[in-house]
Amino acid sequence: MVNRATIILADDHPNVAMQLSHLLGEAFEVVAVVGDGQALVKAAARLQPDMVVTDISMPGMDGIQAAREICNRQPLLRVVFITVHDDVALARIAMDVGQGYVLKASAGDELVEAVNVVLNGGRFVSAALGPLGDPL
Repeated sequence: MVNRATIILADDHPNVAMQLSHLLGEAFEVVAVVGDGQALVKAAARLQPDMVVTDISMPGMDGIQAAREICNRQPLLRVVFITVHDDVALARIAMDVGQGYVLKASAGDELVEAVNVVLNGGRFVSAALGPLGDPL
């Protein structure tokens, strides 16, 4: 059996988290689903996943803060943000921390591809955002 990449998913909306978990579970092993940034940091430290897929807007610690903290401890960890925010400035900030930025509206078409691209060392931004240009 081929080892499937392990993923922790963070989203504060249980129905969305369930849908994303099913989508990701077809190609990857979702080892935990959490609802906030603090729980994400704890789960990542405990489970040492290959990747984190996280919402940005969550109560308490947001996804960008959580990813920054996790990556300080686990520099090789890959991060894909999944969000409703189609804000190019926010996407640039997120991409300074992670390697992927997927809009929830495009998740059905793009999320699995984004995770594969990022796991293979690439970067991925939802097509709807267009090119982000080079952040300064």
